[in-house]
Amino acid sequence: MLRKTLQSLLLIFTLLCSISTSAKDAVPLADDPVIEQRLIVISEEMRCLVCQNESLAGSRSDLANDLRREIRILITEGKTDEQIRNFMVERYGDFVLYRPPIKPITWLLWIGPFVILLAGIIGLMVYLRRRNQAVPSTTLSEADNRRIDALLQDAKSSSIEK
Repeated sequence: MLRKTLQSLLLIFTLLCSISTSAKDAVPLADDPVIEQRLIVISEEMRCLVCQNESLAGSRSDLANDLRREIRILITEGKTDEQIRNFMVERYGDFVLYRPPIKPITWLLWIGPFVILLAGIIGLMVYLRRRNQAVPSTTLSEADNRRIDALLQDAKSSSIEK
């Protein structure tokens, strides 16, 4: 009985040890906190290509880990922040940047919302102008004006009496 219990405990211990060794390794951090801080600043301005709405600094995807490791290597090689950004743009295009530069290929991205807004305002103005022209304007005759005045006077006097 004791032997079976010990074998069962040994089996459970062996299974638990094998599970813990199959867990993912922690992402390596730079030894220098200055490098790590530069990595964070640079990677916060870049988009995760997998998650797309997360920054490279905040994403936990495998590609983001690889890109952060690549940036860390470039920092340790002595590259400037601009050289690192240019490297990432050459490799992945302007999409990797949260604030892409203003150049002919990104004009639609920068100007597009304003063009759509302007087109909406012009369309609304044209619609309102046409609608106002469609409604016929009528002028009242002098007799109609006197009749309206008389009705208003009657309404005032009846409301005062109440």
